[in-house]
Parts: sequence; structure tokens; C-alpha cells
Amino acid sequence: MGRSVRLSRASVVRGTVASFALLATMTLMGCPRDGSADRPARDDSRSPQASPSATTAPAAPAPPPPQPVPAGLPRTVPAVRAYAARGGPGWRPVPGARVVAALGGPLADEGRRLAGELRLPFAEGPARAGDIELALNPGQSGGRESYELTTQGRKVTITAPDEAGVFYGTRTVVQAVRTGGGLPEGVLRDAPDRPQRGLNLDIARKHFPAGWIEGRLREMADLKLNQLGLHFSDDQGFRIESSSHPEVVSPQHLTKAEIRRIVDLASALHITVVPEIDSPGHLGAVMNAHPALQLRDASGTVARGAVDVANPESARIVDDLIREYAPLFPGPYFHLGADEYRALMVRNPQSSYPRLAELARRKYGNRAGVQDLATGWLNDRATVVRSLGRTPKAWNDGLFTGGVVKPDKSIEVEYWTGKEIGARPPQEYLNEGRTLVNLNDEFLYYVLGQPNQFTYPTGERIYRQWSPAVLRGTRPVPKGPSGPDRIPGGRLAVWCDRPGAQTADQVAAGIRLPLAAVAQRLWDPRVPQIPWQDFTALAGRVHR
Repeated sequence: MGRSVRLSRASVVRGTVASFALLATMTLMGCPRDGSADRPARDDSRSPQASPSATTAPAAPAPPPPQPVPAGLPRTVPAVRAYAARGGPGWRPVPGARVVAALGGPLADEGRRLAGELRLPFAEGPARAGDIELALNPGQSGGRESYELTTQGRKVTITAPDEAGVFYGTRTVVQAVRTGGGLPEGVLRDAPDRPQRGLNLDIARKHFPAGWIEGRLREMADLKLNQLGLHFSDDQGFRIESSSHPEVVSPQHLTKAEIRRIVDLASALHITVVPEIDSPGHLGAVMNAHPALQLRDASGTVARGAVDVANPESARIVDDLIREYAPLFPGPYFHLGADEYRALMVRNPQSSYPRLAELARRKYGNRAGVQDLATGWLNDRATVVRSLGRTPKAWNDGLFTGGVVKPDKSIEVEYWTGKEIGARPPQEYLNEGRTLVNLNDEFLYYVLGQPNQFTYPTGERIYRQWSPAVLRGTRPVPKGPSGPDRIPGGRLAVWCDRPGAQTADQVAAGIRLPLAAVAQRLWDPRVPQIPWQDFTALAGRVHR
């Protein structure tokens, strides 16, 4: 350190001597000493009046302001529901722009994600012209998924009563930049019409890698969808690692670590994952490991995939699995299936399954039948689910009418068909005061291989003809009970009946437009305003 100081002082001395020598030389040459040497004369070649032969380049001009964004509703999927235009240039992500939110606050993740997508820095604030500011406003009206987006003075502000609403506002920003370069001046007010909007995925019959599922989550998030159903147990496979019953797990399966990764990503994207263990039917993979629990008819013939509900061991295994998986899926729902139980898919269950009929009479009285035994099974599983802090869901054809035992009122019905034996029209469930989630197999069933008269759904048909009120076939239920409180939403459903019919990538390509159409009709059930061809082009631009 001392040597450096000495060297510096020596340099100063040498510099001083040199300065005096230069001053003397300039005096002898007639150069002024009053400081005017620092100010060029009017004819100096460095002056603004310099001749064209000057060799020093002029200072670069300031960059022009960004081009104004034309007024008009931004082009997004789903479409923004309300826009009040104002005069002004709008906003574009130009150099110097930032995404602003409290670095340690609840919106930090949303801010960092948006900044990364727009290739802008993320900062604490305060916000200035050019920035996008994210803020919570708990008293703001519209519901937790609503948001307000204001573009004014080359600044964007997104406010919402909850993080989910802010997130959806950021999706609008990203899509508006992709489709129009930025946001027009004015105020956007937006909110979904239905609270449950999503995709149902059969990973039991066909194994889908974790990375592929994560890709669907990101696609769903861009479309403001918020629910992924995972049907992971069926006759063909049981696809999630189990510690309570490892013997039932298929060789190709998702590990619990992969499921946690999927659930964590879904949570970050404001998507709820709904697990489904379907019983008492569709348990073939479990029965393969426990053949003594298979249901048999009066002749001793095995009922494919059906568990013997008269055997207490059947309930123990299913309840073990429910209790094991509930902590892995922290969302509010657990799906119990209940559809297509073989004992109830024959014309006379009592004669075909006399042992079940006898147990039903002993348990519930002389008027009871096989359906009461199945309903009692469903109610018992619903009790387990409720004890774990979850709301039970079940398919509509697992809830029967006219029996001694009534289906638990806490079960949320997911309506998929009116074609099965014993299935009832949706109006009956609504008349009972139940809510119905829409998975109408006429429009929303993407069944691999197209068996049993199924055809791959088209986005155009969903876009033009389907709405949340169209629960069965092609006709809506009456307008009275069809609001969000009674029909809270729906999901497009992928079923892998013939798993080799399409690759995972083909499935992703096949559901792209149907999923976008579902997103549009669940966000805003009104007839869409833009032609299908324009919507198709738009859907291709908003998700990359």
C-alpha cells in the first residue's frame, strides 16, 4: 500500500512540471490564457457551424418515442370482457421499461415471471413512465380471479383482489404484446364467468411423462384455465407411486417427486390439480394385485374392473389410497369416480348379483337393492374425503334416484353422459339443488381411437354450439338454474381407451384448439364475437 502511494505522488510531481512547460510553450505561441482556448471560435472546425469537411461525428439523436398502440380491444384468448378506451399512446415494452412489484411481497413471483416473458427487468419501484406495476387491491369488486388493467401515461397498472386476478392480468399483457405489440390506452376490466375451467387427463390407460403434463399446465395458464383433473387409476393401469400399496402400481408411472413438481408448477400458475381414484368400478389394476376382491356375478364370471363392495377389504384398500394421496394434492377436491359399476350396468342387478342384493337388504332393509349398496359405498368414501378436508366429486351416473340410500349432498356432480343405464337428465340433479360441472361427452370427450361412436371433438363445434348450460347432448338446460352457482364450469376430457391410437404429441396437437374454445366459452359464455377462422389464427399466436 505504501509503495502505491509513493508512486502516485511522484506521478503528480511529474504531471505538474509538464503542465508548466506546456503553459510556457502555449504563451510563446500566442495562445490566450483566459480560458477561451476551451471555447472554440466561430470558425473552428469543431463548432456547430463547421464545414462539411469536419471529421468529428455529431451526437446521436435521441430515439423516437414508441409508436402508439391503436385503440381497440386487445386480441386475446379468452377475449377480454370489457374495455373503456381513452386517448393516449398506449404502452409497449420498450428499452427502459420495467415490471414493478414489491420484491418480497406476494406478487414477486408474478412480477418475475412477467418480466422474464417480456425480457424486462424486475424492480421494486416506485413505478415510472414505461413500467408495468402489479398491486393487490383487496376491496376491488369482481371476485378473486377478476382484474383491472389501466394503461395511462405510458404506464400499465394491474390491480386485483387476489394474486390469481393479477396473474390473469399478466396473461392479458403477454398475449396483447404477442398479437398487437402492446396495450391500448384505457381501462380493461375482466373476470371469468365460471370458477372451474380446465382439462381432465386420463393418465391411467396411457402413461404421459411429467414434462408433457407440465407443458399442458403452461398452455392452460396462457388460456386462463385453472383446473387439471388427473384420472390415474383404471383397469389398464395405476400410474402414481404408492407406499401404502406398492403392489398395485404399474411399471410405467409417475413418482411422487414428479407429482410434487407438477403440483408445485400448477400452484404457481394458479391451477388446482384434482386427483381421481375411480371406484367401485374401473379398479382393474388394483384387482390384478388383489384378485380375491373382484366382483363376480351369479355364474361366477368376473365383472371387469369392478370391486366387490360386499368385501370389507375392498373398502380398506381404497381408503388407504385416498388417505395416502390426499396430502400429495393439496387442492380442495378429491374425485371418487363412481361411474360404470358393472353390477349396475345390467338389466336386472338383483338377479345377476344376488349376493349383493341380499347384503343390501340386510344392511338397508327389505326395499333396498344393489344400487343402495353402491350408493352406500360412495357415501362412505365421501365421508373419508371430507375428513381429509376435501370436497368429494363423482360422475353423474354414480348417483341414482329412487333408492333407499340417498347420495351424500356434499358430493359435487360432474355430468358427462345421459346415455348410460340409469343415467338421469341434468335437470333432475339441478332440481335436487346440486351443482353440475360440465364434461358433456357430446362436445368435450377426446377419446383416443374414437371407440363407441365417439369422434374427436373440434374446437369449431365447441366454439359455435357449446356453452356451460349444454350439459347433455346439444340442448341447454333452462336458463333459470344454469348460472355459475349451479353450473360452476367444465373441463375438456382426454380419455385413452385405445392408448396406442395417438402419441402424446399428437394428443397435445389434437386438443389445442378444443381447449382454446373451451377456455373462451367458460370465461365468457356469450356467443363469440370473432369468426372461427380468426379465432384459430389468434389461438396460434397467443401461446408459443
